[in-house]
Amino acid sequence: MKAISLGWGVQSFTLAAMAALGELESVDVAIHADTTHESKLTYEFAARWTPWLEERGVRVVTVANPTVRITTDRAGGKIWIPAFTDTPSAAGGMLRRQCTHRWKVQPLRRWMQANRNGQQVEQWLGISLDEFQRMKDSDVKYCVNRWPLIERRMTRLDCMTWLDRNGIEIPPKSACTFCPFHSTAEWRRIKQTPEDWQEAITVDEAIRKVRPPYDLYLHPSRIPLVDVDLRSEQDKGQLSLWDAECSGVCGV
Repeated sequence: MKAISLGWGVQSFTLAAMAALGELESVDVAIHADTTHESKLTYEFAARWTPWLEERGVRVVTVANPTVRITTDRAGGKIWIPAFTDTPSAAGGMLRRQCTHRWKVQPLRRWMQANRNGQQVEQWLGISLDEFQRMKDSDVKYCVNRWPLIERRMTRLDCMTWLDRNGIEIPPKSACTFCPFHSTAEWRRIKQTPEDWQEAITVDEAIRKVRPPYDLYLHPSRIPLVDVDLRSEQDKGQLSLWDAECSGVCGV
């Protein structure tokens, strides 16, 4: 069974679109592990392009982990996202990232186990040449990972060029609204969508109520997100060469 891990970002959507147009071999399914906390723009994009994929033979399945909240388990006082801590005792000043495994990897594997009918699974991952360091072999026997974009030596920019050349909309960056790995530029973009910004602020406030005595934050400045100065260097009257878009770190 061939399955695309579909995050609805640039690279994974390019894989699905290439399979839909016959530039890659056909796949059995494209599986989206929905954290339920993606950007409003991502959900709108998925709603527009799911029918297009399915009309061209790429079946899209959405799975989720309904058992534990992605941000906090108030009963156990646990934080699943790699929030920044105000104490230097935590490794690197951040909590350990557990969200990717719980809300992306586990739901994908449960679906594949239940639907592979004894077949080996070839899982296509949307990792491009410019992020080859994210390549990892599968750690389960029934699944083998494959990276078609790297086989074709395609970067993220190449994916965007391919989509544009084929008249296909380029998706927004795919990530949870409150991901602590957001760049300042990405936080600015999130702030432009009121629903996403409010969710991020709510999470930022909630995580400081769960793990006393140390405060936790979504932003590396370690101040409440609502108070962070998100202006660009240009907005401040300065020239910046570094305020670029994050290419994403979520490991699926």
